[in-house]
Amino acid sequence: MNPEAQQDVSVSQGIRMMFYMMKPNETSFQTLEEVPDYVKQATPFFISLMLLELVVSWILKGKAPGRLDDALTSMSAGILSRLPSLFSRSIELTTYIYIWENYRLINLPWDSPWTWYLTFLGVDFGYYWFHRMAHEVNIMWAGHQTHHSSEDYNLSTALRQSVFQIYTSWIFYSPLALFIPPSVYAVHLQFNLLYQFWIHTEIINNLGPLELILNTPSHHRVHHGRNRYCIDKNYAGVLIIWDRIFGTFEAENEKVAYGLTHPINTFEPFMVQCHHLVYIWTTFWATPGFFNKFSVLFKGPGWSPGKPRLGLSEEIPEVTGKEVPFSSSVSHLLRIYVVVQFALMLAFYEETFADKAALSQVTLLLRVCFIILTLTSIGFLLDQRPKAAVLETFRCLVFLMLCRFGHLKPFTPSLSFALEIFFSICIAFWGVRSIKQLASGPGK
Repeated sequence: MNPEAQQDVSVSQGIRMMFYMMKPNETSFQTLEEVPDYVKQATPFFISLMLLELVVSWILKGKAPGRLDDALTSMSAGILSRLPSLFSRSIELTTYIYIWENYRLINLPWDSPWTWYLTFLGVDFGYYWFHRMAHEVNIMWAGHQTHHSSEDYNLSTALRQSVFQIYTSWIFYSPLALFIPPSVYAVHLQFNLLYQFWIHTEIINNLGPLELILNTPSHHRVHHGRNRYCIDKNYAGVLIIWDRIFGTFEAENEKVAYGLTHPINTFEPFMVQCHHLVYIWTTFWATPGFFNKFSVLFKGPGWSPGKPRLGLSEEIPEVTGKEVPFSSSVSHLLRIYVVVQFALMLAFYEETFADKAALSQVTLLLRVCFIILTLTSIGFLLDQRPKAAVLETFRCLVFLMLCRFGHLKPFTPSLSFALEIFFSICIAFWGVRSIKQLASGPGK
Protein backbone atom coordinates (compact mmCIF):
# COMPACT_ATOMS: atom_id res chain seq x y z
CA MET A 1 0.00 0.00 0.00
CA ASN A 2 1.31 3.39 -0.95
CA PRO A 3 -0.41 6.32 0.78
CA GLU A 4 1.97 8.84 -0.78
CA ALA A 5 0.73 8.01 -4.29
CA GLN A 6 -2.93 8.53 -3.43
CA GLN A 7 -5.07 11.57 -2.77
CA ASP A 8 -7.04 11.61 0.46
CA VAL A 9 -10.42 9.94 0.54
CA SER A 10 -13.41 12.27 0.46
CA VAL A 11 -15.61 12.76 3.51
CA SER A 12 -18.29 10.60 1.89
CA GLN A 13 -15.80 7.83 1.16
CA GLY A 14 -14.32 8.12 4.63
CA ILE A 15 -17.68 7.62 6.30
CA ARG A 16 -18.62 4.76 3.98
CA MET A 17 -15.30 2.94 4.41
CA MET A 18 -15.87 2.87 8.18
CA PHE A 19 -19.03 0.82 7.56
CA TYR A 20 -17.76 -1.32 4.65
CA MET A 21 -20.05 0.53 2.23
CA MET A 22 -17.50 1.39 -0.46
CA LYS A 23 -18.30 0.22 -3.99
CA PRO A 24 -16.17 -2.21 -6.03
CA ASN A 25 -15.64 0.32 -8.84
CA GLU A 26 -14.06 2.88 -6.47
CA THR A 27 -11.89 0.43 -4.50
CA SER A 28 -10.47 -1.85 -7.22
CA PHE A 29 -6.79 -1.42 -8.11
CA GLN A 30 -4.54 -3.24 -10.52
CA THR A 31 -1.39 -3.11 -8.40
CA LEU A 32 -0.69 -3.18 -4.70
CA GLU A 33 1.17 0.13 -4.96
CA GLU A 34 -2.07 1.85 -5.99
CA VAL A 35 -4.02 0.70 -2.90
CA PRO A 36 -4.50 3.59 -0.45
CA ASP A 37 -3.61 3.20 3.20
CA TYR A 38 -7.24 3.41 4.27
CA VAL A 39 -6.42 2.72 7.92
CA LYS A 40 -4.04 5.67 8.01
CA GLN A 41 -6.60 7.92 6.30
CA ALA A 42 -9.25 6.83 8.79
CA THR A 43 -7.58 8.69 11.69
CA PRO A 44 -9.79 11.82 11.50
CA PHE A 45 -12.87 9.59 11.30
CA PHE A 46 -11.73 7.63 14.37
CA ILE A 47 -11.41 10.90 16.28
CA SER A 48 -14.70 12.33 14.98
CA LEU A 49 -16.67 9.21 15.88
CA MET A 50 -15.11 9.07 19.35
CA LEU A 51 -16.10 12.70 19.94
CA LEU A 52 -19.61 11.95 18.67
CA GLU A 53 -19.83 8.96 21.02
CA LEU A 54 -18.72 11.21 23.89
CA VAL A 55 -21.44 13.78 23.15
CA VAL A 56 -24.19 11.19 22.67
CA SER A 57 -23.19 9.37 25.85
CA TRP A 58 -23.36 12.60 27.85
CA ILE A 59 -26.80 13.35 26.41
CA LEU A 60 -28.26 9.85 26.88
CA LYS A 61 -26.49 8.70 30.06
CA GLY A 62 -25.14 11.88 31.64
CA LYS A 63 -21.58 10.52 31.67
CA ALA A 64 -18.62 9.79 29.43
CA PRO A 65 -18.51 6.38 27.69
CA GLY A 66 -15.29 5.45 29.49
CA ARG A 67 -12.32 6.61 31.53
CA LEU A 68 -9.46 8.82 30.37
CA ASP A 69 -6.67 6.52 31.60
CA ASP A 70 -8.20 3.51 29.86
CA ALA A 71 -8.78 5.42 26.61
CA LEU A 72 -5.18 6.68 26.54
CA THR A 73 -3.94 3.14 27.08
CA SER A 74 -6.09 1.86 24.24
CA MET A 75 -4.85 4.55 21.86
CA SER A 76 -1.28 3.87 22.98
CA ALA A 77 -1.67 0.21 22.02
CA GLY A 78 -3.03 1.24 18.62
CA ILE A 79 -0.06 3.52 18.03
CA LEU A 80 2.43 0.81 19.02
CA SER A 81 0.78 -1.68 16.67
CA ARG A 82 1.21 0.69 13.71
CA LEU A 83 4.86 1.66 14.24
CA PRO A 84 6.41 -1.38 12.45
CA SER A 85 4.67 -0.32 9.21
CA LEU A 86 6.97 2.72 9.09
CA PHE A 87 9.82 0.40 8.14
CA SER A 88 8.29 -2.40 6.08
CA ARG A 89 5.11 -3.97 4.78
CA SER A 90 3.20 -6.08 7.24
CA ILE A 91 3.78 -9.82 7.28
CA GLU A 92 0.13 -10.24 6.29
CA LEU A 93 1.01 -8.69 2.92
CA THR A 94 4.55 -10.00 2.39
CA THR A 95 3.57 -13.63 2.94
CA TYR A 96 0.49 -13.19 0.77
CA ILE A 97 2.54 -11.73 -2.07
CA TYR A 98 5.07 -14.56 -1.83
CA ILE A 99 2.34 -17.23 -2.11
CA TRP A 100 0.64 -15.33 -4.95
CA GLU A 101 3.83 -14.98 -6.98
CA ASN A 102 4.97 -18.56 -6.50
CA TYR A 103 1.96 -20.81 -5.95
CA ARG A 104 -1.22 -19.21 -7.31
CA LEU A 105 -3.55 -21.58 -9.13
CA ILE A 106 -5.65 -19.10 -11.06
CA ASN A 107 -5.60 -15.35 -11.56
CA LEU A 108 -9.02 -13.85 -10.96
CA PRO A 109 -9.56 -10.44 -12.61
CA TRP A 110 -8.72 -7.59 -10.24
CA ASP A 111 -11.46 -5.31 -11.67
CA SER A 112 -14.37 -7.76 -11.47
CA PRO A 113 -17.14 -7.11 -8.92
CA TRP A 114 -17.36 -10.88 -8.46
CA THR A 115 -13.72 -10.97 -7.35
CA TRP A 116 -14.40 -8.05 -4.99
CA TYR A 117 -17.37 -9.74 -3.29
CA LEU A 118 -15.64 -13.13 -3.17
CA THR A 119 -12.69 -11.49 -1.42
CA PHE A 120 -15.05 -9.81 1.05
CA LEU A 121 -16.40 -13.24 2.01
CA GLY A 122 -12.98 -14.90 1.98
CA VAL A 123 -11.29 -12.32 4.21
CA ASP A 124 -14.20 -12.34 6.66
CA PHE A 125 -14.22 -16.14 6.77
CA GLY A 126 -10.45 -16.15 7.35
CA TYR A 127 -10.87 -13.57 10.10
CA TYR A 128 -13.46 -15.70 11.89
CA TRP A 129 -11.10 -18.66 12.08
CA PHE A 130 -8.09 -16.55 13.00
CA HIS A 131 -10.11 -14.85 15.74
CA ARG A 132 -11.43 -18.14 17.06
CA MET A 133 -7.96 -19.68 17.19
CA ALA A 134 -6.63 -16.52 18.87
CA HIS A 135 -8.92 -17.41 21.77
CA GLU A 136 -8.38 -21.17 21.70
CA VAL A 137 -4.59 -21.36 21.23
CA ASN A 138 -2.61 -19.96 24.14
CA ILE A 139 0.37 -18.61 22.22
CA MET A 140 -2.01 -16.76 19.87
CA TRP A 141 -4.05 -15.50 22.81
CA ALA A 142 -0.83 -13.91 24.12
CA GLY A 143 -1.13 -11.46 21.24
CA HIS A 144 -4.89 -11.05 21.08
CA GLN A 145 -5.43 -10.57 24.83
CA THR A 146 -4.21 -6.98 24.47
CA HIS A 147 -7.43 -6.09 22.71
CA HIS A 148 -9.51 -7.61 25.53
CA SER A 149 -7.63 -6.02 28.42
CA SER A 150 -9.75 -2.86 28.54
CA GLU A 151 -12.40 -2.84 31.27
CA ASP A 152 -14.37 -0.20 29.33
CA TYR A 153 -16.22 -0.74 26.09
CA ASN A 154 -16.20 2.26 23.78
CA LEU A 155 -14.74 3.30 20.45
CA SER A 156 -11.28 3.83 21.92
CA THR A 157 -11.29 0.13 22.88
CA ALA A 158 -11.29 -0.72 19.16
CA LEU A 159 -7.87 0.93 18.87
CA ARG A 160 -6.34 -1.31 21.57
CA GLN A 161 -4.49 -3.51 19.10
CA SER A 162 -1.69 -6.02 19.56
CA VAL A 163 1.84 -5.63 18.21
CA PHE A 164 2.16 -9.44 17.89
CA GLN A 165 -1.18 -10.47 16.41
CA ILE A 166 -0.23 -10.09 12.73
CA TYR A 167 2.50 -12.73 13.11
CA THR A 168 -0.16 -15.44 13.25
CA SER A 169 -3.18 -13.92 11.49
CA TRP A 170 -1.56 -14.18 8.03
CA ILE A 171 -1.84 -17.98 8.15
CA PHE A 172 -5.63 -17.84 7.91
CA TYR A 173 -5.68 -15.53 4.89
CA SER A 174 -2.95 -17.27 2.90
CA PRO A 175 -5.26 -19.72 1.01
CA LEU A 176 -6.80 -16.67 -0.70
CA ALA A 177 -3.43 -15.98 -2.32
CA LEU A 178 -3.96 -19.02 -4.53
CA PHE A 179 -6.50 -17.07 -6.60
CA ILE A 180 -7.18 -13.54 -5.25
CA PRO A 181 -4.86 -10.72 -6.47
CA PRO A 182 -2.93 -8.99 -3.63
CA SER A 183 -4.37 -5.57 -4.48
CA VAL A 184 -7.92 -6.81 -3.91
CA TYR A 185 -6.92 -8.61 -0.71
CA ALA A 186 -5.19 -5.49 0.66
CA VAL A 187 -8.37 -3.44 0.26
CA HIS A 188 -10.57 -5.92 2.12
CA LEU A 189 -8.03 -6.59 4.84
CA GLN A 190 -8.29 -2.90 5.72
CA PHE A 191 -12.08 -2.61 5.35
CA ASN A 192 -12.62 -5.67 7.56
CA LEU A 193 -10.56 -3.99 10.28
CA LEU A 194 -12.24 -0.58 9.86
CA TYR A 195 -15.74 -2.06 10.06
CA GLN A 196 -14.96 -3.43 13.51
CA PHE A 197 -14.29 0.05 14.88
CA TRP A 198 -17.88 1.28 15.16
CA ILE A 199 -19.19 -1.88 16.86
CA HIS A 200 -17.16 -1.09 20.00
CA THR A 201 -19.81 1.04 21.67
CA GLU A 202 -22.57 0.85 24.28
CA ILE A 203 -24.68 3.69 22.90
CA ILE A 204 -26.17 1.52 20.12
CA ASN A 205 -28.55 -1.16 21.38
CA ASN A 206 -30.36 -3.47 18.96
CA LEU A 207 -30.32 -3.08 15.17
CA GLY A 208 -33.32 -5.28 14.44
CA PRO A 209 -33.09 -7.62 11.43
CA LEU A 210 -29.44 -6.61 10.83
CA GLU A 211 -28.59 -8.56 14.00
CA LEU A 212 -29.28 -11.78 12.08
CA ILE A 213 -26.57 -11.17 9.49
CA LEU A 214 -24.07 -8.56 10.67
CA ASN A 215 -21.73 -8.31 13.60
CA THR A 216 -23.24 -5.50 15.66
CA PRO A 217 -22.40 -3.64 18.89
CA SER A 218 -24.70 -5.99 20.80
CA HIS A 219 -23.01 -9.12 19.47
CA HIS A 220 -19.53 -7.75 20.01
CA ARG A 221 -20.27 -6.62 23.56
CA VAL A 222 -20.83 -10.29 24.34
CA HIS A 223 -17.48 -11.14 22.79
CA HIS A 224 -15.71 -8.63 25.05
CA GLY A 225 -17.46 -9.83 28.20
CA ARG A 226 -15.83 -11.79 30.99
CA ASN A 227 -19.16 -13.23 32.15
CA ARG A 228 -19.17 -17.00 31.81
CA TYR A 229 -21.84 -16.92 29.12
CA CYS A 230 -19.67 -14.56 27.04
CA ILE A 231 -16.43 -16.57 26.98
CA ASP A 232 -15.38 -17.81 23.51
CA LYS A 233 -18.45 -16.43 21.73
CA ASN A 234 -19.16 -14.19 18.71
CA TYR A 235 -15.85 -14.22 16.82
CA ALA A 236 -17.27 -12.52 13.72
CA GLY A 237 -15.56 -9.66 11.94
CA VAL A 238 -18.36 -8.39 9.68
CA LEU A 239 -20.82 -11.26 9.23
CA ILE A 240 -22.26 -12.92 12.34
CA ILE A 241 -23.44 -15.82 10.15
CA TRP A 242 -20.11 -17.61 10.72
CA ASP A 243 -20.84 -17.84 14.45
CA ARG A 244 -24.34 -19.05 13.76
CA ILE A 245 -23.04 -21.72 11.37
CA PHE A 246 -20.18 -22.97 13.58
CA GLY A 247 -21.99 -22.88 16.93
CA THR A 248 -20.21 -19.99 18.64
CA PHE A 249 -23.06 -17.46 18.65
CA GLU A 250 -24.48 -16.06 21.87
CA ALA A 251 -27.06 -13.28 22.16
CA GLU A 252 -26.63 -10.47 24.68
CA ASN A 253 -28.83 -10.96 27.73
CA GLU A 254 -27.47 -10.17 31.22
CA LYS A 255 -25.30 -7.09 31.71
CA VAL A 256 -21.79 -7.57 30.39
CA ALA A 257 -18.67 -6.98 32.50
CA TYR A 258 -15.75 -6.19 30.22
CA GLY A 259 -12.10 -7.13 30.25
CA LEU A 260 -9.97 -10.16 30.98
CA THR A 261 -11.17 -12.78 33.44
CA HIS A 262 -8.11 -11.84 35.51
CA PRO A 263 -7.59 -8.06 35.04
CA ILE A 264 -4.00 -6.90 34.62
CA ASN A 265 -4.45 -3.62 36.57
CA THR A 266 -1.91 -1.51 34.71
CA PHE A 267 -1.77 1.23 32.08
CA GLU A 268 1.86 0.60 31.14
CA PRO A 269 1.90 -0.24 27.39
CA PHE A 270 4.54 -2.99 27.45
CA MET A 271 2.74 -4.83 30.24
CA VAL A 272 -0.52 -4.51 28.29
CA GLN A 273 1.19 -6.05 25.26
CA CYS A 274 3.46 -8.65 26.89
CA HIS A 275 2.08 -9.76 30.25
CA HIS A 276 0.57 -13.02 28.92
CA LEU A 277 3.80 -13.91 27.13
CA VAL A 278 5.53 -13.63 30.51
CA TYR A 279 2.85 -15.86 32.03
CA ILE A 280 3.31 -18.47 29.28
CA TRP A 281 7.09 -18.40 29.77
CA THR A 282 6.85 -19.10 33.51
CA THR A 283 4.08 -21.69 33.08
CA PHE A 284 6.00 -23.46 30.30
CA TRP A 285 9.06 -24.03 32.49
CA ALA A 286 7.01 -24.88 35.57
CA THR A 287 4.96 -27.55 33.75
CA PRO A 288 6.57 -31.04 33.69
CA GLY A 289 6.74 -33.22 30.58
CA PHE A 290 7.32 -32.48 26.89
CA PHE A 291 3.71 -32.98 25.79
CA ASN A 292 2.43 -30.87 28.67
CA LYS A 293 4.82 -28.08 27.71
CA PHE A 294 3.58 -28.36 24.12
CA SER A 295 0.01 -28.10 25.42
CA VAL A 296 0.85 -24.94 27.39
CA LEU A 297 1.59 -23.29 24.04
CA PHE A 298 -1.08 -24.77 21.79
CA LYS A 299 -4.08 -25.56 23.96
CA GLY A 300 -6.41 -22.98 25.46
CA PRO A 301 -5.39 -20.25 27.93
CA GLY A 302 -7.32 -22.05 30.69
CA TRP A 303 -5.69 -25.45 30.12
CA SER A 304 -3.47 -27.23 32.63
CA PRO A 305 -2.66 -30.95 33.02
CA GLY A 306 -5.78 -33.04 33.53
CA LYS A 307 -8.19 -30.45 32.09
CA PRO A 308 -10.04 -30.29 28.75
CA ARG A 309 -8.35 -28.45 25.85
CA LEU A 310 -10.06 -25.13 26.63
CA GLY A 311 -10.03 -25.49 30.40
CA LEU A 312 -12.99 -25.65 32.78
CA SER A 313 -15.73 -23.03 32.55
CA GLU A 314 -16.41 -23.33 36.29
CA GLU A 315 -12.92 -21.97 36.98
CA ILE A 316 -13.80 -18.67 35.28
CA PRO A 317 -14.46 -16.11 38.07
CA GLU A 318 -18.13 -15.33 38.54
CA VAL A 319 -19.27 -11.82 37.66
CA THR A 320 -21.08 -10.33 40.63
CA GLY A 321 -21.98 -6.96 39.14
CA LYS A 322 -19.90 -5.22 41.80
CA GLU A 323 -16.64 -5.25 39.85
CA VAL A 324 -14.75 -1.94 39.98
CA PRO A 325 -12.50 -1.24 36.99
CA PHE A 326 -8.88 -0.45 37.76
CA SER A 327 -8.38 3.32 37.59
CA SER A 328 -5.49 5.70 38.06
CA SER A 329 -5.58 7.82 41.23
CA VAL A 330 -3.42 10.65 39.84
CA SER A 331 -4.52 14.27 40.33
CA HIS A 332 -6.60 16.20 37.79
CA LEU A 333 -3.61 18.43 37.09
CA LEU A 334 -1.43 15.45 36.22
CA ARG A 335 -4.20 14.07 33.99
CA ILE A 336 -4.18 17.35 32.06
CA TYR A 337 -0.40 17.16 31.76
CA VAL A 338 -0.60 13.60 30.45
CA VAL A 339 -3.24 14.57 27.87
CA VAL A 340 -1.11 17.49 26.64
CA GLN A 341 1.97 15.28 26.29
CA PHE A 342 -0.06 12.57 24.55
CA ALA A 343 -1.52 15.13 22.12
CA LEU A 344 1.96 16.47 21.28
CA MET A 345 3.23 12.93 20.72
CA LEU A 346 0.20 12.13 18.56
CA ALA A 347 0.91 15.15 16.37
CA PHE A 348 4.51 14.00 15.84
CA TYR A 349 3.24 10.47 15.17
CA GLU A 350 0.87 11.71 12.46
CA GLU A 351 3.58 13.90 10.95
CA THR A 352 6.01 10.97 10.90
CA PHE A 353 3.62 8.81 8.91
CA ALA A 354 2.79 11.67 6.55
CA ASP A 355 6.48 12.46 5.86
CA LYS A 356 8.05 8.99 6.18
CA ALA A 357 9.18 8.91 2.52
CA ALA A 358 11.21 12.09 3.07
CA LEU A 359 12.72 11.12 6.43
CA SER A 360 16.02 9.31 6.84
CA GLN A 361 16.07 5.89 8.49
CA VAL A 362 17.95 7.39 11.44
CA THR A 363 15.30 10.07 11.95
CA LEU A 364 12.51 7.49 11.62
CA LEU A 365 14.16 5.25 14.20
CA LEU A 366 14.74 8.10 16.65
CA ARG A 367 11.15 9.30 16.28
CA VAL A 368 9.80 5.79 16.86
CA CYS A 369 11.99 5.48 19.97
CA PHE A 370 10.68 8.82 21.24
CA ILE A 371 7.06 7.78 20.64
CA ILE A 372 7.62 4.51 22.52
CA LEU A 373 9.40 6.38 25.32
CA THR A 374 6.48 8.83 25.59
CA LEU A 375 3.86 6.08 25.75
CA THR A 376 5.89 4.22 28.38
CA SER A 377 6.36 7.34 30.47
CA ILE A 378 2.64 8.13 30.34
CA GLY A 379 1.91 4.58 31.49
CA PHE A 380 4.38 4.97 34.37
CA LEU A 381 2.76 8.26 35.40
CA LEU A 382 -0.76 6.80 35.33
CA ASP A 383 0.42 3.73 37.27
CA GLN A 384 2.31 6.00 39.68
CA ARG A 385 5.43 3.90 39.33
CA PRO A 386 8.33 4.82 41.69
CA LYS A 387 10.64 5.82 38.81
CA ALA A 388 7.99 7.69 36.79
CA ALA A 389 9.53 11.11 37.57
CA VAL A 390 13.01 9.93 36.52
CA LEU A 391 11.70 8.50 33.25
CA GLU A 392 9.70 11.65 32.46
CA THR A 393 12.73 13.86 33.14
CA PHE A 394 14.79 11.73 30.74
CA ARG A 395 12.02 11.81 28.11
CA CYS A 396 11.80 15.60 28.18
CA LEU A 397 15.58 15.84 27.80
CA VAL A 398 15.42 13.49 24.82
CA PHE A 399 12.75 15.69 23.23
CA LEU A 400 14.95 18.80 23.47
CA MET A 401 17.94 16.90 22.07
CA LEU A 402 15.96 15.55 19.12
CA CYS A 403 14.68 19.06 18.36
CA ARG A 404 18.17 20.54 18.67
CA PHE A 405 19.60 18.04 16.14
CA GLY A 406 16.66 18.40 13.72
CA HIS A 407 15.07 14.97 14.18
CA LEU A 408 11.90 16.49 15.64
CA LYS A 409 10.49 19.73 14.32
CA PRO A 410 7.50 21.69 15.64
CA PHE A 411 4.55 21.93 13.30
CA THR A 412 5.16 25.63 12.81
CA PRO A 413 8.49 27.43 13.44
CA SER A 414 6.75 29.89 15.76
CA LEU A 415 6.06 27.04 18.21
CA SER A 416 9.71 26.06 18.50
CA PHE A 417 10.62 28.52 21.25
CA ALA A 418 7.39 27.91 23.19
CA LEU A 419 7.96 24.12 23.16
CA GLU A 420 11.56 24.55 24.31
CA ILE A 421 10.40 26.67 27.25
CA PHE A 422 7.60 24.23 28.08
CA PHE A 423 9.85 21.16 28.06
CA SER A 424 12.57 22.99 30.00
CA ILE A 425 10.01 23.72 32.72
CA CYS A 426 8.96 20.05 32.62
CA ILE A 427 12.59 18.97 33.06
CA ALA A 428 13.00 21.27 36.06
CA PHE A 429 9.76 20.06 37.67
CA TRP A 430 10.29 16.34 37.12
CA GLY A 431 14.00 16.68 37.91
CA VAL A 432 13.19 18.02 41.35
CA ARG A 433 10.63 15.24 41.87
CA SER A 434 13.24 12.67 40.80
CA ILE A 435 15.84 14.00 43.23
CA LYS A 436 13.33 13.92 46.09
CA GLN A 437 12.29 10.37 45.25
CA LEU A 438 15.86 9.15 44.95
CA ALA A 439 16.79 10.86 48.21
CA SER A 440 13.88 9.23 50.04
CA GLY A 441 15.16 5.76 49.13
CA PRO A 442 14.07 2.93 46.77
CA GLY A 443 10.41 2.24 46.24
CA LYS A 444 9.31 5.65 47.45
